Amino acid sequence: MAFTTATGYGNLPNGNFSPVIYSKQVQLAFRKSTVVGDITNSDYFGEISGQGDTVRIIKEPEISVSAYARGTQVTAQDLEDEDFQLVVDKANYYAFKMDDIEEAHSHVNFMELATSRAAYRLADQYDQEVLGYLSGYKQSSLHSNAGAVNDVVNGSKAVTTAGSDELLTSMKLIKSSFGSITTSSAGDHSIPVVNLTGGATSVGTAAVTPMVVVNRMARLLNQQQVDTQDRWLVIDPVFLELLGDENSKLMNADYGGAGKLQNGLVLNNLAGFRVHVSSNLPSVGTGSGTSGTANQNSNYGVIVAGHGSAIATAEQLSKTETYRDTDSFADIVRGMHLYGRKILRPEAIVTAKYNAG
Repeated sequence: MAFTTATGYGNLPNGNFSPVIYSKQVQLAFRKSTVVGDITNSDYFGEISGQGDTVRIIKEPEISVSAYARGTQVTAQDLEDEDFQLVVDKANYYAFKMDDIEEAHSHVNFMELATSRAAYRLADQYDQEVLGYLSGYKQSSLHSNAGAVNDVVNGSKAVTTAGSDELLTSMKLIKSSFGSITTSSAGDHSIPVVNLTGGATSVGTAAVTPMVVVNRMARLLNQQQVDTQDRWLVIDPVFLELLGDENSKLMNADYGGAGKLQNGLVLNNLAGFRVHVSSNLPSVGTGSGTSGTANQNSNYGVIVAGHGSAIATAEQLSKTETYRDTDSFADIVRGMHLYGRKILRPEAIVTAKYNAG
């Protein structure tokens, strides 16, 4: 028999925590670790204690190399100890109530289950905000469309020529980046991407293949002399499907596939990238799955590639606590996640906005 519920009580209002109803088995929601934690420089984890803290990061000095001839007077270079300020200016929290009756009549540790789910949702929000920042977009409401282009500089720019989103224009791939596309829509529109199917050898002049986009991203990083080790690429599910449809062997572990999903990792090596898939990348309008050329600047997705040194993050899950509710027989559990992020090397980040053309 279910317990009666006071008027206005909103915490699991059906009172259904009865041993007659609930199985001892729990259907766990699919868990994934944060993608951001696997692609960023997180050496500063735990060095923060509260919102507003600042982490000073020393930039690797640039060393000049000069030609030498016998008798040349050697002049020592004065090194510049330039640093960045990573400000911990983001915070998210969770708070939920666990009624004593509900907890007593549950066959499972529901508080532990709920706390685990809360931590997962914090990681989900963290991924979305940081991936948006990396891609040049504002993202706040979880799993909603991306907002406006980011125009808030976090501290000072790492490179003075970077835009207000702290990224370099030369490292942003758009339709006009590919001269093979000859459709009449504006050059700053998203890239129409299709795969080769049915034994076709060309996609014509209205689109490019997903591998053409990936290879161009690799080329841009090569031209910036970005280290080939620790390169990563984050794609959305639509782009992953396009890749898989073009070459079904890509997901096979024998061909570089990751074998199992961990931190969103799906490929160990694709054009030199470690490939992750995430649904938390920026999605504008109806997203990257929108086909056709009519609205390529209104409906698209964004993928991003880079190097492990390109962005620094500092984060800490702090102030996790449980206390008694003074107005009922219940425990309240709450926690807060503090973090900051900073683009250190915009030349080591390349983005591409696209739609499934």
